[in-house]
Amino acid sequence: MSLPITPDPTERRPFGRTGLLVTPICIGCAPLGNMPETFGYSVGEEQALATIRAIFRGPVNFLDTAASYGDGESERRIGIVLRELGGLPAGYVLSTKADRDLQTGDFSGDQMRRSVERSLRLLGLDRLQICYLHDPEHRPFEEITAPGGALDALRRMAAEGVIEHLGVAGGPIDLMIRYVELGCFEAVITHNRYTLLNREAEPLLDLAARHGLAVANAAPYGSGLLAKGPDAYPRYMYREAPPALLERARRAEALCARYGVPLAAAALQFSLRDPRISSTIVGMTRPERLAQTIELARTPIPDELWRELDVL
Repeated sequence: MSLPITPDPTERRPFGRTGLLVTPICIGCAPLGNMPETFGYSVGEEQALATIRAIFRGPVNFLDTAASYGDGESERRIGIVLRELGGLPAGYVLSTKADRDLQTGDFSGDQMRRSVERSLRLLGLDRLQICYLHDPEHRPFEEITAPGGALDALRRMAAEGVIEHLGVAGGPIDLMIRYVELGCFEAVITHNRYTLLNREAEPLLDLAARHGLAVANAAPYGSGLLAKGPDAYPRYMYREAPPALLERARRAEALCARYGVPLAAAALQFSLRDPRISSTIVGMTRPERLAQTIELARTPIPDELWRELDVL
């Protein structure tokens, strides 16, 4: 049986049933919100703005942010560049996420409207192409989906045209499956749960494919471990990685080294080559990372290495 082929990282393809065309790589803008408590490093404003400007000059047309990234800082910085450009350039796609109040934990319908309205203001837009219900695991499913609740409010804003396409983004796979099964979303984001080291999201990817949903797979490097290497960055899913996972990462790194392939290239292409995944979200904090990521996506990887990594 032939193995899947990794797509050209700059070639645009349908994002599910939305009618939007996106590149297989999506720029993750969480670190551009300056979140040292999550990522372990800071990103200053000028560096972030230079990165965003480089993205809009480059071949990748898809960006993803959220109201909670830096509590609005990521959106604010993107908004500065969008105003410089006179708005979102034609052909580009920008998604964001509606969030709970980070200070009070409020996840009500009213809070969803406040979150979306702030996103529009910070980004300088009059509508959102894609907006996700973000991290619904912070409140009970029954509360989020109750009449007048968070989901209800987002669906009303979609009906009003403020949101063009509604998605759901979160962590626990069982919970994400419950939301997808509601049948009211066009896209889903999973993060850190479909990587070289973790295939926990398999059932969600299968379900989304059956329903025709767009899937964005975020954090293919496991928040950095598979990009920088397990010894240089021994963290996975934004926390200290357990010893067993670090050992598997070292074995994967050694396998890749035997074939002369960067571990980061294998980690990125593992996601890119999956036909169930519409786009892979990769965080970037410097202008040069864009070209480096495209190079990783185009690195030749022999079938034999894929087979050995699969066994691992």
